Amino acid sequence: MIQVTKVKKIFHQHGVQLSAKALNMIQDDINRQLIKMAKNCKDGNVKRLTPETYHVALGKWSKYLGQ
Repeated sequence: MIQVTKVKKIFHQHGVQLSAKALNMIQDDINRQLIKMAKNCKDGNVKRLTPETYHVALGKWSKYLGQ
């Protein structure tokens, strides 16, 4: 789902070596975050994620409710 080369490049730019196991953990974490965002959209009745509704995916309901 994520581009491994981009992840490696970011860590390399900051002088950090990245093991294969750490890379797998990063991928798992990102997948969990994406699943949570999709559930937030479903719970917020967002049928299409747009820049205007992105805050719902992040779980910021008060902006979506107009508060």
